[in-house]
Amino acid sequence: MATVNRITGRTTRACALACLAVASIGCSTAYYSAWEMLGKEKRDLLRSNVLAVQDEQREAADEFESALERLRELTGVDAGELEDVYDRISADYDNARSRSDEIQDRIDTIDEIADDLFSEWEDEIDEISSADLRSKSRSKLEVTKRNYARLESSLRTSEASMEPVLTRLKDTTLYLKHNLNAAAIGGLSAEVDGIESDIETLISDMRASIDEADRFLQTMPE
Repeated sequence: MATVNRITGRTTRACALACLAVASIGCSTAYYSAWEMLGKEKRDLLRSNVLAVQDEQREAADEFESALERLRELTGVDAGELEDVYDRISADYDNARSRSDEIQDRIDTIDEIADDLFSEWEDEIDEISSADLRSKSRSKLEVTKRNYARLESSLRTSEASMEPVLTRLKDTTLYLKHNLNAAAIGGLSAEVDGIESDIETLISDMRASIDEADRFLQTMPE
């Protein structure tokens, strides 16, 4: 029983700390302190969030492609199936919007953690008594900052590419909602072509961002 109690106690403390980490995102000191008690430093949090945004971007690319395929289906759909197709397109839009919001939040989190990591690194360099080690650490910091700047630029580019796609998807979804008839569908071909172009741009930007994240992770200090 004592062993069970010790295990339960450790699990409870770990869960409590994890909850604190999530709940105190607005208070960076408490947030980082909670994670440090779980063995996670700022560099670990940055790495895990960069990996997470890569996964989210891959999933978002799939969801946007799915929405595009639904729109393409409109050209050959029977009038009796329009309602079902609309429901699927509407669901695709909702999924894409939700995923986009997650990615935007994730990018903001990554940016905040990176800023805090670099500030901490800068402060700690001043505590190094060896001039040689201080110089080497500062050089590594500058390289990491430059690598991160490229990653941030790529992430923000892909983030900006999402909004035009979401806007056009929303417009088309609302149009379909109000005009579920064959004549109205026939006038959507130009809009679908435009969305296709935007989605291709978005997916290209996301892939570039994913590749840039790989490069950053490979050069980031362990």
